[in-house]
Amino acid sequence: MKTKIITAKDLKDTDSYYKEYVGKEDLTDFDGNLEISADLGWVFFKSLKIKGFIRSLAGSGIEAGEGIKAGEGIEAGWGIEAGEDIKAGEGIKAGWGIKAGWGIEAGEGIKAGEGIEAGEGIEAGSGGIEAGSGGIKAGSGIEAGWGIEAGEGIKAGEGIEAGWGIEAGEGIKAGEGIKAGSGGIKAGWGIKAGWGIKAGWGIKAGSGIEAGSGIKAGEGIKAGSGIEAGSGIKAGEGIEAGEDIKAGSGGIKAGWGIEAGLSISCKLSLKVAYRIFAGLALWKKEITDEEKTITCKKLKSGIVEYGILKELDK
Repeated sequence: MKTKIITAKDLKDTDSYYKEYVGKEDLTDFDGNLEISADLGWVFFKSLKIKGFIRSLAGSGIEAGEGIKAGEGIEAGWGIEAGEDIKAGEGIKAGWGIKAGWGIEAGEGIKAGEGIEAGEGIEAGSGGIEAGSGGIKAGSGIEAGWGIEAGEGIKAGEGIEAGWGIEAGEGIKAGEGIKAGSGGIKAGWGIKAGWGIKAGWGIKAGSGIEAGSGIKAGEGIKAGSGIEAGSGIKAGEGIEAGEDIKAGSGGIKAGWGIEAGLSISCKLSLKVAYRIFAGLALWKKEITDEEKTITCKKLKSGIVEYGILKELDK
């Protein structure tokens, strides 16, 4: 397969920050590979559709007014930006950020030194999604065959799903559900989902955890502030919160114990293997009876070590 190498001779200066491609070769449907030489800065194309790989060397970025599509991988020394879709049969990698007006899709992984942003969805088939020092943001869903990791926050208009773990330096927010198949979910700030939150391992947030439906973890659940679910909360190990723990219409189940800075409440049964503590907030001078109350339909198992038990069946 032939390779088209773009040099300074193929470009013209513009009034903007980029140089525009004016070469003779039609790159809107090119049967070959594309390589952009080093140190050309941002190179602008109307659109790119390349049968093989697209690669820009160090000091060169790729920008298209419409879409960017490669049958194999896309790699840029700087960033990758398109007004429409960015799509690669293999992986997508950029030294800086990746941004698309529509969706971003890769057969393998997606990796950026900075942030990743799409007006629609972001999907990495058999690989992970990684944004080094930036965040990941999608107008619809985010899906990866492996893990999802961001130096800042992760935000999706719809769901977030990873075959492995999900980790963000800041918050994680999804309009629908958040699911980490074989790994955990970890956020430096809060975790919020319009639907449920589910992890094969543990769930941990620097501040609160909130789900429109249930929260389920194969291991423990830990939040710097409160934990709130529209239905039930279930953990293979312990559940720990700096403030309240609330399960709206469901029950709470923990393989180990439960520790809450303030109250614990659920509409159905409370089932714990070991001990239960409520109202332990060391950051408060005094705790009211309400703030240390454990409310449930029935305590099926577990010992209330600290707090006031209120069973609704009695």
